[in-house]
Order: sequence, then structure tokens, then C-alpha cells
Amino acid sequence: MNESIVPSSMDYSKKVMLIINPVSGKKQMLRYIPQVIRCFMDAGYIVTIMITARRGEATELARRFGGDFDLVCCAGGDGTLNETLSGLILGDIHVPLGYIPCGSTNDFANSHALSTDIVTAAQNIASGRLTRYDVGRFGDHFFSYVAAFGAFSWLSYTTDQNLKNLLGHTAYIIDGIKDLSKIKPLHLKITADGTLHEDDYLFGAVCNSTSIAGTIALPKELVDTCDGVFEVLLIKVPKTIMDLDAILRALINQDYTCPFIDFFPARDIYVENPIGLEWSLDGECPGSYDAVHISPIPGFLELQG
Repeated sequence: MNESIVPSSMDYSKKVMLIINPVSGKKQMLRYIPQVIRCFMDAGYIVTIMITARRGEATELARRFGGDFDLVCCAGGDGTLNETLSGLILGDIHVPLGYIPCGSTNDFANSHALSTDIVTAAQNIASGRLTRYDVGRFGDHFFSYVAAFGAFSWLSYTTDQNLKNLLGHTAYIIDGIKDLSKIKPLHLKITADGTLHEDDYLFGAVCNSTSIAGTIALPKELVDTCDGVFEVLLIKVPKTIMDLDAILRALINQDYTCPFIDFFPARDIYVENPIGLEWSLDGECPGSYDAVHISPIPGFLELQG
């Protein structure tokens, strides 16, 4: 005897837009779409899926359609999160954002204790737990956890995607070693909360995270992700091999008393470089700037999950 179809008693009263970057990480998200949809349906969501085909499309989708949903969720790497969040900010859309991390490094997820298991992440998002985080404003752009310049800061967007998929963090190290000859001293003026820092720098980051590029860890006890304050990390140019060794040891041991490292909190940051400076925002490159103003948008990101 054929089994009868029992109508569902679920009240699908909520709507979620799921933005998927199909090439992030090892493209594993594509294998889990049915399970992810089921997670949201079991929580009473009607699911609308949008697949991105080019850089910047997640921003357009979130900005144009995000306000029509109770929840916007993105699946991809940190760059996909950046694009989706940027779309919500540009559209002044105040809805919770879910993030299924399936990129190569997943710095944001590691720093905020988000599961990198796709189905578990979807279940956590569907459960509805909300946490607020600060967002960074970088001129006309935005970042969820880091704005960086100098050595290795470009690796997230220049390292070949296939290499990242195959080797993960190791891909960045290989690419960094290959490009060491490109590293040049950057003489910058950085005004942070009225205090001037001027020197030759190798690397710098303005961040709201305990992890940078999967390689630099910041002390968790010093990082509050919803206090309206950034952590600023500046690494000066070493003059000798011994200086470079001291820097590497300090970073590994999270010893920020090293004389070649400046580490401090700041709310308002202005960076000047007359010849133009290339930046990386959450691993994406917005361009080069002679000067840029960086400030927080306190508590804008309402992360669900």
C-alpha cells in the first residue's frame, strides 16, 4: 500500500537569502546545499538561494534584496563575508547576517569561534543566537575583521585559487616566499587617536580579530570585538637578519614588547603615504590610496549563529 503524503505542520513564517560563492575553498559547499536548506527549513525558513558568478556580486545582491528577508546568510570565504556585509551597510539594511565559512583560511570564523563544518554552521545559524560585532569603515569601503598593508597582506587575493584549495594555509606561505623580493620599506605617517606614528614599516594591520591571514595571532584577552576600538599592529623594517628573527619570534610567542613591533588600541586612524599604498580588506584588494581614514561602525554586524 502506498504511503500517504502527510502535509507539513511547519509554519514557514521566515525568509532567508542564502548567497553562495561556488568557488570558495575546495568548492565543498556545493555538495551540502540540500542539507543546508533542510537546516533552515526545519527552523521555519523559506530559503532563496543566489549563486555568485563574479567578484562584487554578493555586495549587489545583499544591497538590492537583503531588506526583503528576515536573515541574510552567505557561504564562502572571508571575501564573500566582506562583500555581503558591505552590501548590507551600503543599503542601510539592519537584518541578522549568517556566515557559513568554507574558504581557505576562515580567519573570521577562527577568531569568532564559528564552526567550519558546513552543516553544523548552518544548524547554528538556524538556531537564531545573535551576537553583535563592530565593523570597520575604510574610506568608501568596509571590513569585517582586518585592513592590512605591506608584506604578505596581498596574499589572500593574489594566491591562485586552485593552490589555495589544494594546500590551504601552506599556499600563502609558498606564495609569500616566492614574492619576498617584492617587499620594500614603507615610510608612513599613521595618526591614531591624535598620536603620530612615523617610521619605515614592513607590515601593518588595523583589525577587530584575534587572527590575521591565518598566520598572526593576537592575544584574546586584549581583543574585544564589540567595544568600538580597533587593535593596530605595526611591524617595522628589520635592519639585520637578527632583527627579522626577533620579529618572527615575537609574533610566534605573541610578545608585543618587541622594539620592532608597535601594538596598541585606537578608534580613529589616518594613514598617509604620498606614493599610494595597496591595502587588503578581509583578503580583498580595494586599490591603492595616498591617504585613508579608518573608523569603526560600532555594533553594526548582528551575526546569527
